[in-house]
Amino acid sequence: MPKKNSSPDPSLHQVVSADGTEISYERHGDGPVVILVAQALSDLRDNRRLAALLAASHTVVNYDRRGRGDSGDVGSWRIAREIADIEALIDAHGGRAALFGASSGAILAVDTAAALPEKVAGVIAFEPPVIVDDRRAPVPRDLADHLQQLVDEGRGADAVREFHRVALGAPSFMIHAMRLMIGPWRTMVAMAQTAVYDTRLCAGLQDGTPLTGDRWSGLRAPSLVLLGSKSAPFMDSGTRELSTLIGARHATIEGAHHATPMMKPVALMPSIVPFLGEVLP
Repeated sequence: MPKKNSSPDPSLHQVVSADGTEISYERHGDGPVVILVAQALSDLRDNRRLAALLAASHTVVNYDRRGRGDSGDVGSWRIAREIADIEALIDAHGGRAALFGASSGAILAVDTAAALPEKVAGVIAFEPPVIVDDRRAPVPRDLADHLQQLVDEGRGADAVREFHRVALGAPSFMIHAMRLMIGPWRTMVAMAQTAVYDTRLCAGLQDGTPLTGDRWSGLRAPSLVLLGSKSAPFMDSGTRELSTLIGARHATIEGAHHATPMMKPVALMPSIVPFLGEVLP
């Protein structure tokens, strides 16, 4: 059941996850339930445009993943704890929902669908950042440990910079431009610990080698993997291989890129809405 709102923001609601972590969320619209799973270094504000569009025909649960915004962060991080957070949201909204995730949030959405086959009706994964060939450099397996060390030393800004440079492959000029946007940069630095979480979430999926199916062997829900036509070439390889592995549909959205769910989500609607109409009652 939803928890009584203890946040100073009256638009927020809370549920308590299995480990006692309070997870904050916004709820919009009415109809079948869709839960939005945010990408790395993002909070629920980044998905508000998408939530507003989907709310025309759905109940949209737009939440802060643990360690972000008004959500708590109890204990050591594990994928299972983030899955339990989503399960608490599903249980508070009737026990069954579809999931939409972008980037690392897409990986978490697929993980959750595999772990909760009776509760996830369908999953949409926009550009899960898997690296399966040499079209970009693999992410070093020790990156999460390096980022954690920076965070522990109080160097959150350096951790965010390294995450963008190494994990996301952002060029120096782009990182410099982001640092000039003081408000957004400070928000990301405040979430630096979660960059470690997302790096660990994607571990084993960014080595530049073919994927294996063991991680998602429990997946039963219909799945849709989306790719933007303007995204990096490695995204094409990765999304197509993941789609084949999990038996998902694959679609390319003309003109879209990795930030489209945040910046111009209306471009996703012709792909998202029909799929949701099929998987949700």
